[in-house]
Amino acid sequence: MRQIILDTETTGLDPNQGHRIIEFAGLEMEGRKLTGRSLHLYIHPERDIDPDAERVHGISLASLEGKPRFAEVAQQLVDFIDGAELIIHNAPFDVGFMNAEFKRLGMLPVAKVAGGVIDTLAMARDSFPGKRNSLDALCDRFEIDRSNRTYHGALIDCELLSEVYLWMTRGQDSLLMDAGLAENDNSASGMRMAFERKPLAVLQPSADELAEHQAYLDLLDKSVKGSCLWRSIENPPPAEPAA
Repeated sequence: MRQIILDTETTGLDPNQGHRIIEFAGLEMEGRKLTGRSLHLYIHPERDIDPDAERVHGISLASLEGKPRFAEVAQQLVDFIDGAELIIHNAPFDVGFMNAEFKRLGMLPVAKVAGGVIDTLAMARDSFPGKRNSLDALCDRFEIDRSNRTYHGALIDCELLSEVYLWMTRGQDSLLMDAGLAENDNSASGMRMAFERKPLAVLQPSADELAEHQAYLDLLDKSVKGSCLWRSIENPPPAEPAA
């Protein structure tokens, strides 16, 4: 299925209080590889930006002067996500804002346009209960380079989320990432995420270590006033002859 890694930045936290989308970013993925197709928009919100929000994403109202209003780019956004499965970190937040913008224009909600939504925050909470599961925390957990992330911009967050999603869905039975991804790495940071399991080294005990082991078993024999279980494992009784 065609998938879109998606993120937005907004003027505040609650669309029900009139807050608006000011940045939209989406990266297209097919067959677990980024296709290179993307949509990145800065949008004038037609209102002020909360200072707390600006400190997070670093986008000022002045920097959005001359940018299109949402009504001017809404159809472009719909065409981009149409039929795709959306991959979003904390999906209710972004979907809530998109639905509010579409409703304002009399357009269909996300659920009627996209082919489904995957919330990577919910996935992370299921996989790592009781731990921090922010995008930053997941990047640290999977050793994904986020040194270029000065602010929470929608585009850089999509790039990081694409790598986080691949890590979270790589499968638990193999340490090899998708072969096509390893050979043709389309991830934003250009990281290769293929690892090989090295054969385990087998170390034989020295004579001194064997002597210490026997001495310890002697102590166990004394404590149980007989032969400890470990001796029966090391020296199993001979098999009885077949009848």
